Parts: sequence; structure tokens; C-alpha cells
Amino acid sequence: MFSKEDSRKLREDFWISFGKSFPRKWILYDTKLKGFAFKFHFDTKSALVTLDLEDDLENRINYWDKLQSLKTILTEEFLPEVVYEEEYFLENGKEISRIYVPLNQKVSIHNKNNWRDVMEFFNEKMALFEDFFEDYKDFIDA
Repeated sequence: MFSKEDSRKLREDFWISFGKSFPRKWILYDTKLKGFAFKFHFDTKSALVTLDLEDDLENRINYWDKLQSLKTILTEEFLPEVVYEEEYFLENGKEISRIYVPLNQKVSIHNKNNWRDVMEFFNEKMALFEDFFEDYKDFIDA
């Protein structure tokens, strides 16, 4: 087991190492679309690259409908393993809509032996998500 401080330090070390290993500016929260954000997720059980829709219900539905209409393109041309969840509950109980790609292996941010695999996964999948977004941003934002 790790103390909270040990866990915090490992998380910090991972993100610093990721930034140094794959130095680039990610779109992430800076999509220019309200409530529309890309995120990296890595904890003691899993790693995901996500597109979260967190705005009010009306905007979430609007974005969701557009992303649903692009699902075939996203899965066939960019991310075949993508998962769509219209109702996704965060740990704090907040409901969002999430489109994500999971890393299909057991990983833990506390295990440094997993870090390289996760970093490469993040780099590859987020780049594909961003490519999709850049190609279809005008349609999504219309």
C-alpha cells in the first residue's frame, strides 16, 4: 500500500515523465467548445483517453447527437475500439456523456513498469482523437 503522499508523488512523477517523454501541446480542455473536453485518465486500475461532455443537458444532447452521427467515421477511420456512453457517472456522482478509449491491459499508476505502455497509449490515442476533432470540429460546433 502507498500513503496518500506516496501516491500523490507517483502521480506527479508520472505526469512530469509523460510531458518530458512526449512533449507536445494537447488540445485537452482548450477545444473552444463549452463543456467539451479531452482528458487523460490513469489511476490504480485503468488508463483511458476520453472526450467528456460536461455542460448543461441541452448542450450535452446537441454534442452527443452530432458525435453519434460521426460514430462510424470515428470507429472506422480513427479509433475502432472507442466506447460511447451517453450516461456516465463520475466518482463524485456528476452525470456526463463520455466517449473513450480504454487501454486493454491491467495497469496502475503506482507501478512504474506500466508507465511506458500507458504513455505510448496516451500519445497514440489522443493524437487520433485530436485528428478526428480537427477534421470534424466545424460540424460539431455548428
